[in-house]
Amino acid sequence: MERPATNEYNTRIRELPSSERPRERLRDQGSNSLSNAELLAIILRTGSADQNVLSLAGGLLARHGGLGGLSKLSFQELTREHGLGEAKASELRALFELALRLNALQPEDRPFLKAPSEVMHLLGGEMSILQQEHLRVLLLTTRNQLLAVREVYRGTINSAPVRVAEVMREAIRANAPCLILVHNHPSGDPSPSPDDVMMTRQSVDAGKLLGIDVLDHIIIGDRRFVSMKQLGHM
Repeated sequence: MERPATNEYNTRIRELPSSERPRERLRDQGSNSLSNAELLAIILRTGSADQNVLSLAGGLLARHGGLGGLSKLSFQELTREHGLGEAKASELRALFELALRLNALQPEDRPFLKAPSEVMHLLGGEMSILQQEHLRVLLLTTRNQLLAVREVYRGTINSAPVRVAEVMREAIRANAPCLILVHNHPSGDPSPSPDDVMMTRQSVDAGKLLGIDVLDHIIIGDRRFVSMKQLGHM
C-alpha cells in the first residue's frame, strides 16, 4: 500500500542533513543560495507517493525547460502533471502571476524608506530569524527611494575593512548616491557591539570620500531593532 504524499515528504526530506533541506537552507543562508528546484520545492511543500518534493520539483523543471517553460502552463495543464493536484496547480499559478506583477512594477512603485521602522518593516520579518549574521545594503536615491537590496556579507562580522569595501563597491556599481546598512543579531539582542560601531563609522567616512551618503545602520534582533543614527553613532 502506497504511503500518503505527506509521509513520503516527511520521511525523505527529514532524512537529509539539516544543511541540505531547502527550508532550513533558506532560513540560514538566504533565498539566493537555493536552486530553482529547491525554491520550487518549498512552494510545493510535499511530494507524491513515489517521489519526494525535490524530485517532483526537479522533474517539472526538466520536462518544461526550466521556470520559463513551467510558468507558461495553464491551470489545467498543471493538474495533468504527475504529482500535482488542483491545490499545487493553484499555488504555482499564483506564484507565477505574482512574479509577473512584480516585474511590471514601475520605478515609482518602489518604496521610500524615510524612517528606521520602515526598514524594519521591509526586512525584519526575514532577517530576525536568520541563524547567521547577514549584512545587507539598501541602495537608495537622493529621495530615499529603494533601488536595490544587496547582501554583502554572511557569517560572523569581524573584518571591518573588507566589509566596508564590499558595501561601497555595491553602491558604486549601482550608481547609488545613498545607502542604509542593515544586519541582524541571531542572539535576538540588537544592541550594537564595539565592532558594529567601528564598522558604522568607517562606512560613513568611506562614503564621504566617495560621495555616498550613509544614512543609517539598522541592527535587527528578535522583533526589535536599533538605529545607529538614533543612538548617536553616526
